[in-house]
Amino acid sequence: MVANVTPAEVWRALEADPTAQIVDVRSDAEWTFVGLPDLSALGRQVVTIAWQVFPGMQLNDGFLVALREAGCAPQHALFFLCRSGARSMSAARAAAAAGYLHTYNIADGFEGPCDGDGHRGTVAGWKAAGLPWRQR
Repeated sequence: MVANVTPAEVWRALEADPTAQIVDVRSDAEWTFVGLPDLSALGRQVVTIAWQVFPGMQLNDGFLVALREAGCAPQHALFFLCRSGARSMSAARAAAAAGYLHTYNIADGFEGPCDGDGHRGTVAGWKAAGLPWRQR
């Protein structure tokens, strides 16, 4: 079972565990134009591996291989992130099924749900929590 964790819980886990990692499963366009969590204060970077391949959004058949090649080991705590928490939950479940022991979904993702005006990033998620982020 993959648990949902808040962005603040993820930040604390990253501070406490130098092997813990965020795996951002959004697309290259999202990383470039929307932004990424900024882990430079912790001396590391987010692992970026698309769960679905843009523009057709088919599943990335090489996802688990890329996860391993990125240095994510089965014993590491891995926190999966997408825009809203849906793709990242699927990716975290796939990693757990492949033998990764500590997989978590970042609830509400990077931008969270839309607010009353239809804008993301103000209600919940990484950005709304006030955690560091940057444009690529």
